[in-house]
Amino acid sequence: MTITGKVIKFGDNVDTDVILPGPYLVHTDPYELAKHAMEGLDPKFPEKAAEGVIVVGAKNFGCGSSREQAPIALKYSGVKCILAESFARIFYRNAITIGLPVLVCPGASDTVEEGDILTIDLQTGKVEDQINGSVLQATKLPEFIMEILENGGLISHLKRRFKTE
Repeated sequence: MTITGKVIKFGDNVDTDVILPGPYLVHTDPYELAKHAMEGLDPKFPEKAAEGVIVVGAKNFGCGSSREQAPIALKYSGVKCILAESFARIFYRNAITIGLPVLVCPGASDTVEEGDILTIDLQTGKVEDQINGSVLQATKLPEFIMEILENGGLISHLKRRFKTE
């Protein structure tokens, strides 16, 4: 599975309160949540992400509360994948659960710039920057996580798995 997209870059400690501010947690429609993604840092983010982007973060991306709506808002706004130096554990798990690829990628926040075009091979973790020519190595995702992502998230994965058994 390969993903290509334009980079939108953020720094350290991007918390779930800025990914999706609290007042919007009353919404259940993922497309309504997407309208407010990253509103705390960049009110124009949904407009920028609409064509499909890769978010690059630094350390501790997704820290804060355990709200599952934060990765949902990102996914439905057009985020194809998130690369970061490190993730808050619950955000990482929530992202995988809803089928949003997240990869730990040492050096990404120092090497990749806003607007670069990345191609990411999820099977190998290879990250190629089409603009500056750099190649980074993200942590390779285990096979069971790849299966969840390929099936569109944990619920879809389990439905398919139980249907075949």
